[in-house]
Amino acid sequence: MTWNKWLPFSIILFLVAVIFGQGPLYLLMLTVAQVVYVPLTLQMIKKKNDWFTRFYTYFSIPAYVSVVLLHITEPSSWDAFLAAIYLLFTLIVAFYGMNRFLTRGFIRFEEFSIDIALVFLSIGGMWYFAHITNIDTGFSPIITWLTAVHFHYAAFLLPVFNGLLGRIYKPKLYSFAACILIISLILLAIGITFSVWIEWISVVFYMIGIYMMIFYTCRAPFTRRLQKMFIVLSFGSLGVTILFSFLYAFGRLTNFISIDIPFMLQTHGFLNCVVFALFGLIGWLISVPTENTTTWTFPISEIRGSIIIGEKVLSKIQCDSKPHKGLVDDMNIYEPHINTSTLSPMIRDFYENTMDYRLFAEVQWKGWFKPFAYLYRLISSVVQQINLPLSKKRIEMTGDVLKIKEELDSRKSPRAWVRKIHEKVTFIAIYSWHKTNDRTYMNIALPLPWSSMIGILEVNQMGHVLHLSSKKSEANSDAGIYLVWNNRILALPIEETFYVKEREDGTLYAKHQMWIFSVPFLKIKYAIYHRDFKNGEQ
Repeated sequence: MTWNKWLPFSIILFLVAVIFGQGPLYLLMLTVAQVVYVPLTLQMIKKKNDWFTRFYTYFSIPAYVSVVLLHITEPSSWDAFLAAIYLLFTLIVAFYGMNRFLTRGFIRFEEFSIDIALVFLSIGGMWYFAHITNIDTGFSPIITWLTAVHFHYAAFLLPVFNGLLGRIYKPKLYSFAACILIISLILLAIGITFSVWIEWISVVFYMIGIYMMIFYTCRAPFTRRLQKMFIVLSFGSLGVTILFSFLYAFGRLTNFISIDIPFMLQTHGFLNCVVFALFGLIGWLISVPTENTTTWTFPISEIRGSIIIGEKVLSKIQCDSKPHKGLVDDMNIYEPHINTSTLSPMIRDFYENTMDYRLFAEVQWKGWFKPFAYLYRLISSVVQQINLPLSKKRIEMTGDVLKIKEELDSRKSPRAWVRKIHEKVTFIAIYSWHKTNDRTYMNIALPLPWSSMIGILEVNQMGHVLHLSSKKSEANSDAGIYLVWNNRILALPIEETFYVKEREDGTLYAKHQMWIFSVPFLKIKYAIYHRDFKNGEQ
């Protein structure tokens, strides 16, 4: 069935709900989302011949019929059963969203926005089930129902529309705006439950994300003028309704109620139900943008760890216990993107003869990330991997470079760089390289419990300075940070860069920076001394 075949079925179900409905008319706001907006939106997302598409009819039609039956019949002992059918349907949709994510990861944030929308729909299903069965949620029945409405519109339709927009227009700050909207949804739920301050702050962030998306919608290169008109109207209506949400949240914060729930139902509800949802759905159905698929072909390390990594992971994979001289046998492999005749000789020597150097580090966590760093440290100190100190104090990292059995790793010339602080393992990173088209990438694997984190870095030269980065310089670049788990490669929302330069005093300086969702969270400064350097650290 294609979406145009589902349209008559959805309209018939909705008309039945309108004609024979037993409750107030405003209840149709949720019903139309469940039997019209959700099925037509899913038709735009699901892929031909995948498991979700093959079995969709069997688990969706009973769910949609159940919703209509609940709307047109008097309360009975069957209500919980019918509501459970719809809840089960939303859980299957959520599983499909997670399955989509696990085949791709964060490589395309527009697709992740759609994935999270599919998961959020199941939360709407839970609140709907609670409303039908009169479960005590701690809120009044109308708030329970409104929460179900919220998760069908703001948490399902909006992230999907954002994802479709990202398929055709993805400016630099698109991921930031989409991320704000997703986080705001979570903060809003926390705020409503625990704190009106958090609720108000979430609405403020929500406003920022919405107005950014309105701006991007106006600039997006739609091929059809009619489609752009509908979608601009759809997103533009949110610019109005979010003001009502702001005033409502501000009223709850200050106890000066200027907008109440009946007003929100009449204005905010109507605009979201008709202008945002209906116009937006029509607009996207005019021409559904196709998903940009990505297939990774670069080699990945086969080395996996157990609960504790440390030096334990090396016992069966290293060639022998003798240290190897360097991370790279010959830096010439990275030509033509570097020129070894003009690159600092000391930088080249560091990578080819790493064991001849001493390494001093200053770890600087960003203030906003420190609470997470403290929690992570509790885990990393046990796992003994990526176990960075919390202090900014300058400290020496010691360790060895060890050759790894190529037949076990499956990459070219692998060697592990074991870095320690006070004889405790900080990092174990297994270095290799691979070539795609005309570029050679540095291919680094960090074994994790039953998985591995892979860093694919572009190696470039800027004057005498070496620049390594996981940021893609072009669309088909292999660069990125990935998690390999159960034969799946997931792109992570993490980026990192290294700058390595020679200083006038004959030492090396390196700066390692990391971002998550494009927000910086870690900087490490390295001072690197040759062991023969007389004025080095003692």
